[in-house]
Amino acid sequence: QVQLVESGGDLVQPGGSLRLSCAASGSIFNIYSMGWYRQAPGKERELVASISSDRNTKYADSVKGRFTISKDNPKNTAYLQMNSLKPEDTAVYYCNAFIRSTAGLPSIYWGQGTQVTVSS
Repeated sequence: QVQLVESGGDLVQPGGSLRLSCAASGSIFNIYSMGWYRQAPGKERELVASISSDRNTKYADSVKGRFTISKDNPKNTAYLQMNSLKPEDTAVYYCNAFIRSTAGLPSIYWGQGTQVTVSS
């Protein structure tokens, strides 16, 4: 089994910063990509940022220049550094990973979500 555990969500004032972490653990053979999605109340889940095994990154237009995704391969952990936060960044942030476990074919895994609230 593979698990993703997120941490780092919090209440922060507009203009502030947060760093989210997502640690993958379990029977991991290879991690192809990791990413962050978010879902605000009444809205669909959307891609925020992703990073591939060769460190190619992709960002939503709304976060370009403010958010940075990175990863620590030995720790199987991805990070999302969020700067210049805005109230519209308020959402539950979910970690997502495309992982091949030792058991078989690659699958998409999700974390449980971490709440980010940007408010004064």
